[in-house]
Amino acid sequence: MNKPIVAVVGRPNVGKSSFFNRVAGKRISIVEDIPGVTRDRIYADADWAGYAFTLIDTGGITPSKDDEWQEYILMQAQLAIDVADVVLMIVDGREGATPNDQHVAQILRKSKKPIILAVNKTENLNPDEAIAFYELGLGEPMPMSCTHGTGVADVLDAIVAKFKNKVDALSKDERLNVAIVGRPNAGKSSITNKLLGEDRVVVSDVAGTTRDAVDIPFKYNGKNYTLIDTAGIRRKNKIDYESIEGFSVMRSLAAIRRADIVIYVLDASGEITEQDVRILGYVHEQGKPSVILYNKWDLVEKDSSTVNRYKNILRSSLKFMDYFVVEYVSALKGIRMGQIMEKVEYVYNNACTRITTGLLNEILQDALSTQEPPTHNGRRLKVNYITQVGICPPTFAIFVNNPDLVHFSYIRYLENCLRRAKNFEGTPIKIYIRKKSKE
Repeated sequence: MNKPIVAVVGRPNVGKSSFFNRVAGKRISIVEDIPGVTRDRIYADADWAGYAFTLIDTGGITPSKDDEWQEYILMQAQLAIDVADVVLMIVDGREGATPNDQHVAQILRKSKKPIILAVNKTENLNPDEAIAFYELGLGEPMPMSCTHGTGVADVLDAIVAKFKNKVDALSKDERLNVAIVGRPNAGKSSITNKLLGEDRVVVSDVAGTTRDAVDIPFKYNGKNYTLIDTAGIRRKNKIDYESIEGFSVMRSLAAIRRADIVIYVLDASGEITEQDVRILGYVHEQGKPSVILYNKWDLVEKDSSTVNRYKNILRSSLKFMDYFVVEYVSALKGIRMGQIMEKVEYVYNNACTRITTGLLNEILQDALSTQEPPTHNGRRLKVNYITQVGICPPTFAIFVNNPDLVHFSYIRYLENCLRRAKNFEGTPIKIYIRKKSKE
């Protein structure tokens, strides 16, 4: 089941990003007293009262036509509103209901979405003063202070109560989500149909035929999967955010976020592009195991070095994810289509690998004896021990005397040692450095 989406909207400088950061539990959005700091939509996963959801922070909406960014900000906010299950409008309790607030409220009333109205910055105000915001026509105003945290819990309770589909934050659906992602016309929908054995999604030579993410449940090897066929992702400056394609990009990125495994489709008859690298970087950053498919392999003129040439192109372009797994297929001709789900299971199993603490520390000691930790200004890093704290992706915590002495290159070295000791092909690894507590 997909997580509900909550869009946070309002005019500039009312505390949207402060609310977002408090609920997300980390400082993701920039918080300043300068209106218009947040321009793009910013996402974070959150949970409240045991229910998981995705929070979207948006830029401040104004009716001004003088600000060159306002049209872009409004497009971004409108996209967030349209895909949201619940919309939270935040207003400034110290200033009362302004004409700008009325402008935002009018947009929200047209959306027909469930709306929660939160009156922020009420720490020095009588809570009854929030009643003045009834004139916005958005229901009961709820006082809160993001700075002090008062009233935030009540607002979150009201948000969760509006969810039609509630996803347990502690549960894990047994059905694995497999997102098929790539640029337009790479053959994603054709691959989906071949995997399913039937025409479930539209296949066309026109780039961008698939405009939304389509969820299709299916079984493979007795296991339950959901195949997510997504719209092609174009370069940002080629996207018309007023058109339906803006929603397609948003849904594609959201599909990556909620996927357990990502299949990234490249057109073997063309070149790997900067956009391909950027999206694969997003897959890597999200910690998703992945399989790269070179589709349209039937169109490639081959010799004995063709496969190695294509692998070298990937190695050069994807230095940040040299663990990649690649397969060469043709959806049109049915070439090696049976290998796709085998590779999906392979990389997912690797992502689920667990290593005992004893073996981990043997690997760590071998790594330390081969290459000692670096010194910095005469101070030497002391690495105490390592333990695995999670899977999908494999996640490890390394305890040291001083985390400030750990250079990213040494973390990379330790990751390579882990990869040599265990098969983590196709999956990223996350390593966190922690200070060893004093006994």
